[in-house]
Amino acid sequence: MADVFARNCDSRRTLEHIASKWGILALAALRAEAYRFNALRRRVDGVSEKMLSQTLQALERDGLVHREVQTSIPPHVEYSLTPLGVRVADRLVALLDLVEGEVGTVLAARAAYDERAAAGDDLRTGRR
Repeated sequence: MADVFARNCDSRRTLEHIASKWGILALAALRAEAYRFNALRRRVDGVSEKMLSQTLQALERDGLVHREVQTSIPPHVEYSLTPLGVRVADRLVALLDLVEGEVGTVLAARAAYDERAAAGDDLRTGRR
């Protein structure tokens, strides 16, 4: 039985691939539509070619992403989600929507924290 909390559980490695910064963004982008590599790289702003390639390979190996070589001229590769990838991406998109919707709350919390830190509060112990 899988137990993501167990050190050697296979599900933990898959979770690492999904929950990486680039994994989350690639899966969420692919939830909206299939992409060719460079289009996906433009959509996931800031990812290097190497990191996106490694991320897609890991997600493909885990059965979340499908890689299809198009025999057009010139040939190209298109990435899409597998049925498992769609189910995972649905949950990730819900999380992203929540985070984006609460960014104002997060920014206010950061500002309050920074104010307390600037005032000399030891935020770990609560002492001045």
